[in-house]
Amino acid sequence: MANYNAGAMTRRYAPLVAAIETVGLTKHYGRRALPVHPPFVHPTGLVRALDDLTIDVREGEVFGFLGPNGAGKSTMIRTLLGFLHPTAGRAQVLGLDVVRKSVEIRRRVGYLPGGVALHDSLSGEDQLDYMAALSSRPPVRRADLTDRLELPERTLKRRVRDYSRGMRQKIGIVQALQHDPELAILDEPTEGLDPLMQRAFYEILDDLQAAGRTVFFSSHVLSEVERVCDRVAIIRSGRLVALEEIDTLLAHRKRDVEMRVAGGLPVLAGVPGVTAIVEMDGRLTCHVEGDMGPFMRAIAGFPITDLTIEPAHLEEAFLEYYEDAEANAPGPAVARQREAG
Repeated sequence: MANYNAGAMTRRYAPLVAAIETVGLTKHYGRRALPVHPPFVHPTGLVRALDDLTIDVREGEVFGFLGPNGAGKSTMIRTLLGFLHPTAGRAQVLGLDVVRKSVEIRRRVGYLPGGVALHDSLSGEDQLDYMAALSSRPPVRRADLTDRLELPERTLKRRVRDYSRGMRQKIGIVQALQHDPELAILDEPTEGLDPLMQRAFYEILDDLQAAGRTVFFSSHVLSEVERVCDRVAIIRSGRLVALEEIDTLLAHRKRDVEMRVAGGLPVLAGVPGVTAIVEMDGRLTCHVEGDMGPFMRAIAGFPITDLTIEPAHLEEAFLEYYEDAEANAPGPAVARQREAG
């Protein structure tokens, strides 16, 4: 789960400055410029990569940004860094406008792109020196990062062309964080890392948060988002689906329950939060959503021989939000009517 040390708790609940703020952020492409899934296609023939997106990332938090391929995550990151200009709305990073102050933003931010590309002809050390020069800030954290990610000097002297995928990813992480940025934007940061290096990376994130740094974290690995993030935004087709604390998001999802009873089964019909009840041969399964108290009181006193309650996981909550969004999404005719109105 997220880092819950005293310093982090103080930052979370004290009045916080927004490290990232977007208001109505919208990015349209021409249909020919970016072939994507049909739900993105605007009735005018434009493609909506981002659509009226309003979020805030608080200073000092680790913020998860989730969505499947094509949801708009990469467009969001590129817009925050000034590589793309918004069609409408506005965005600020560290209090700076993403259009007018993009160069300064990139100097103050650490960025790890998904599928990081490195110069094969350079050594690992030369690659890090090159990236440090672009930021115009000294690589004050490099020694600590290379030690924790097991990149000894002899490895850094080798050409990048000889690196494995995992070693390239380590170099990408170091270049993003070596200058101790106020904000780190990390896209799929553990891709290619083995479990031991993933753990080392999570510890690095914990230390960054303890030092008051902000992390904007995009990943397809929902278990790691659940572990490291304080809050999470879920987007679908460029629109915000949910923006919640991790604990709040998990508290509302359905838990899978299975029990065996030596005798009569408890009556759960009508118990708040309990659904999908199935009884068979002394075995009962159901879903429990929200507060577990009513369910626990309903089964108290029964001779239960076995009880399994699957803990809430972000993956299930993510899928439930997407299923709800899909079910409630307007059809093409309704969407065109709304645009016309």
